[in-house]
Amino acid sequence: MDGNPLKNSDARPFTMRRIKPEEVPAPSGRLFPPEVEEKAAKIIREVRIEGIPALRRWAENLGEIRPGEELYFDRNQLKAYWEALDPALKKLLETVKKRISDFATAQRSCLSDLSLPVAGGSAGHRFIPVKRAGCYVPGGRYPLPSTALMTTVPAAVAGVEEVYCAGPKPDPVSLAAAYLGGAKGFLRCGGAQAIAAMAFGVRLPGCDVVVGPGGRFVASAKRQLFGIVGTEAPAGPSELLIIADDKANPALAAADLIGQAEHDTEAFPALICRSETFAQAVEHSLAPALQNLPEPNRGTAEASLAKGWILVADSDAIAQDCAERCAPEHLELLVTWPEEWEKRINCAGAVFLGQGSAEVFGDYGAGPNHSLPTAGASRFAAGLSVLHFLRARTWLKIDQPNLLAADTAAFARLEGLEGHARAAEIRVQSS
Repeated sequence: MDGNPLKNSDARPFTMRRIKPEEVPAPSGRLFPPEVEEKAAKIIREVRIEGIPALRRWAENLGEIRPGEELYFDRNQLKAYWEALDPALKKLLETVKKRISDFATAQRSCLSDLSLPVAGGSAGHRFIPVKRAGCYVPGGRYPLPSTALMTTVPAAVAGVEEVYCAGPKPDPVSLAAAYLGGAKGFLRCGGAQAIAAMAFGVRLPGCDVVVGPGGRFVASAKRQLFGIVGTEAPAGPSELLIIADDKANPALAAADLIGQAEHDTEAFPALICRSETFAQAVEHSLAPALQNLPEPNRGTAEASLAKGWILVADSDAIAQDCAERCAPEHLELLVTWPEEWEKRINCAGAVFLGQGSAEVFGDYGAGPNHSLPTAGASRFAAGLSVLHFLRARTWLKIDQPNLLAADTAAFARLEGLEGHARAAEIRVQSS
C-alpha cells in the first residue's frame, strides 16, 4: 500500500446503480415516510403533554442518557468544557467561528431598514431579531461541533438575545463549541423529542425559532411544529449531486461521494456525468478509497453508495435539467466552466464551483452555512443564515388620510366590508 487512498488499484470496482433521466427520483420521496411521521407525532404529543418525564423517558429509551443522568447543561457547565479544551482545538474553533461570523456579518449588512413615501405618509420595514433561538446539534454516530458554530453564530450576529442547543450524546468539543457560539445551555437529547422540548419550553425556555440539520425524525418534527415555532427548510439526511465532464478528475468525484456517503446510511450521493467511461473511472476510484476508510465509516459509506446512483447524460442540457429536478442540498460542479453552469441551475441549497471547491470545505466553516435544505426544498428555500433569526416587520404612518380614504372605502365596499370603509372615512370626517 503506497498511502494514497485515491490511487486506482486492481481492486474490484465499487459499482453504483445507473439510472436514466426519466428515473431521477422525485425529491419529495426522500423524506417523511409515514412511519417516521407517525412516530414523530407521538413523541411530540407526549413531550407536550407530559413535559420532562416524557422527555427523559425517550432520551433514556434511545440511549441518549443513562437513568438519573443530567438532562441539561447550563452555561457554566459549558464553560468548563471550553476551559478544559486543548489549546490547539480552541484555536481551531475560534478560527472557524470567525469565518462563519464574517460571512454572517456580511449577509446582515445587506439587509437595510426601509422608509419610503406613500400616498398620505410613509411606510417601511425594520429588521428585528427573535428573542430566543434553539439550535439542533446532531450527535450519535458522529458528533458535529461544526454545527454548534454554524447555528449559534448566525443567531448571535442577527442579535438574538438567548440561544440554546440540543442534541444527542454531545461530545466535549461540541459542548465547548456551543459555549463559544454563545449558547446559554445544552439539552442532552435529540430527535423529535429535542425539537418538541425547544418548541414547548420543556427543561429549557421555549424558543421562537428552532434550526439545525438532523435525521428524518428531526426534519419531520420541525415540519410538524412549524407555526408553533419558526424554522428553516427541512435539513434532513445529507445530499450531494456531482455534475462532472470528462475533463474532471474521477478520483476527486469518488472522494466527494464517499465524504457525503459516510454521514449516514440514509445519505444521498449521486453523480451526473457525460460518458460511461468517466462513470467507470469513478467506480474504479471508489474501490481503493473505500478499502482505506476506517470502520464504521466504510460500512456506512458503502450502504449509502449502494442506494445512490449515476446518470450518464447525452447532453449538457439533459444534465442541467436532471439536476434542477433533483434539487439537491449540495451541488458540486466539476466542469470546465462552473460559473456558467451555476447560472443555469437554480435549485440547489449550496453550489461548489470547480475542482478545488470540495463540498467538505463548506461543511467546516469556509464561510457559508452548512445547514441547508434537503429533500427538494431548495426549490423554494435557501440555507440557514441570519435571515432565519430576523423578521422584516413593516410599519405605516399616514399623516394625510384624505389621500387614501376614498380608494380604501371603495375597495372595502367592493368586498362587502362596510365597517372597513367607515374606518377609513371617519379619519377624513374627524380631521
